[in-house]
Amino acid sequence: MISLIGTRVLIGFLRRREIGQPIREDGPQGHRTKAGTPTMGGVAIVGAAAVAWLVSDFQGAVYTRRGLLCIGAIVLAGLVGFADDVIKVFRERNLGLNKRAKTFGLLLVAVLFSVSMLVFTNVKTTLSFTRFDYPGMELGRVGWVIFAIVIFYATTNAVNLTDGLDGLAAGGAIFSFAAYTVIAFWGFRYNAIYNDESFLDTAVVAASMVGACAGFLWWNAAPAKIFMGDTGSLAIGAGLAAIALSTNTILLLPLIGGLFVMETVSVILQVGSYRIFGRRIFRMAPLHHHFELAGWPETTVIVRLWIVAGLFTALALGLYYADFINIPGTIY
Repeated sequence: MISLIGTRVLIGFLRRREIGQPIREDGPQGHRTKAGTPTMGGVAIVGAAAVAWLVSDFQGAVYTRRGLLCIGAIVLAGLVGFADDVIKVFRERNLGLNKRAKTFGLLLVAVLFSVSMLVFTNVKTTLSFTRFDYPGMELGRVGWVIFAIVIFYATTNAVNLTDGLDGLAAGGAIFSFAAYTVIAFWGFRYNAIYNDESFLDTAVVAASMVGACAGFLWWNAAPAKIFMGDTGSLAIGAGLAAIALSTNTILLLPLIGGLFVMETVSVILQVGSYRIFGRRIFRMAPLHHHFELAGWPETTVIVRLWIVAGLFTALALGLYYADFINIPGTIY
C-alpha cells in the first residue's frame, strides 16, 4: 500500500516539476514516444521496502544485523542510482554518472556490505548452492568478500540491463523476491538444518521488496506512468545479491534471477560477436529489444519474459526443496 500510494504521489510530484526520462537515441524508434515519462520511481520502491521492514517489529519480530545490512545495501545502491537519474534529468540526456563513477559507487556499496557481513554477523564463507554446506567449499574471508563483490556488481548491472520495457524488471523482481521469501522462511522453520538465526528477518526483507515492486508495478505496467530508473534497478539488484549472500544461496541466484541472466548474456554475446567477428547475433541487445524489432508487441514481449522468469523461479524452488528432502535424517 505504501508503494502503491507513494508511487502515485511521486508521479504527480514529478509531473508538476516536469521531471521526465530522456530516451536513448540508439534505442527502438517506438520508444521515442516515452520521452518525458516521470522517472526515479525507484524512490517509492526503496522507501516502501525500508518502511515495511522497519514496522515489521510491531508484532514482536526480531531485527537482525543481516536484515539491517540487506536493507542498507538496497538503500545505498538506490542512492547511487538516484544520483545517476538526477544527472540524466538535469542534463536532459540518457547519460548519467560516467562508468567510472557508477562502478565506484556500486563497488563501494558491495565492499561495505560484504565486509560488514564478516565483521558483524556469523555469515558462512563457503561456496553455497542451497545451504551453507552444499557444496560447502571454503572460500576464506578474503575469497568470500571478493566473490560477494562480483555477485553484487553483476546482479545490479543485470537488473539495470533488464529495465528496458514497461514493467519487465519490476515483474521479474517480484518472482525473484517471492522465491527468496519462501527460501528464507523455510530456513527459519528448519533452522537446525540451515543454521542461521536471521532467516525470519531476511524473509521479511524479501517480502517487503515483493510488496514494494508490486505496488510500483501497478503504475509501471504498460503503458507506464512512471519508470523506476537506476534508483530502482540498482536497488533491486542489490537486494537480490544481498539476500542470496545472506541465505547462503549464491549459486542458486542465477536461476532465481534467470531472466536477468538471460538479458545480460544476450548483451555479452552481442558485444563479443561484434568485436570478434564483426557480426551481430541479435537485432538489438538486450534480448527484449531483439523481440521488439522482430515485430512482437511490447506487452507480448513483457508477458512472455515474465513467464520465463516464473519458470526459472519454479525450477530454483524445486531444486531447493529437492535438496532439502535428500538431507539425511530430515523429517518433513
